[in-house]
Amino acid sequence: MIGYVTRVTLVGWGSCRALVPARWLALALCALMALAVPAARAADGGSTSSIPHILVLGDSLVAGYGLGQGEAFPEALGAALHAGGRAVRVTNAGVSGDTSAGGLARVEWSLDDRPDLLILELGANDALRGLPVDDLRRNLAGIIEACRQRGVRVLLAGMQAPRNLGPDYTRRFDAVYPELAKQYGLTLYPFFLDGVALDRSLNLPDGMHPNAKGVQVIVGRMLPMVERELDALRAGN
Repeated sequence: MIGYVTRVTLVGWGSCRALVPARWLALALCALMALAVPAARAADGGSTSSIPHILVLGDSLVAGYGLGQGEAFPEALGAALHAGGRAVRVTNAGVSGDTSAGGLARVEWSLDDRPDLLILELGANDALRGLPVDDLRRNLAGIIEACRQRGVRVLLAGMQAPRNLGPDYTRRFDAVYPELAKQYGLTLYPFFLDGVALDRSLNLPDGMHPNAKGVQVIVGRMLPMVERELDALRAGN
């Protein structure tokens, strides 16, 4: 942010040199006007950079559990976007073992990094622990509300409960994501592990976490949706 303000301020001072007749007052006024642009953007929570910033808030599925450097989903997504000619910054805010409650507890300071788009991937650990579905819904809604208050777009990545938890639990759990997407008008990627779950060749030996190849499958499937979100951001700006 300091670099951005400095750059704009210099442009403002340079443009003021033509106002020599009242040079000191004009210089001061121009400097204040130049500073007003980034200050206004900071006040509404928007990014002060022209490069879109994506923050991936999630658990071990995005944190890079068991993977090498640069192989986690956020890094792989950033590489794919760059390869497609898109200048973008992607931040990995995944924490292994995190539940939706954990995500809600840290969303405010995560948003202090000023993302333009947040990819929300949480819920797998809620299901593995059999936590109440109502709590999952409330926590995810709280994260979405926090993003809305700061003007941050949300791409919601859905999750599915293990089928051994019983039909009632799985039905109610799986329904949380499309219902929230409809309620808040969000883009929904229905199932984060689509095309990867239960495929041994795409998962680590634990059968639960995608390996590097599996991550690439997820990125390839989600990429068009992320690109549409970036286009929407650009159109909005």
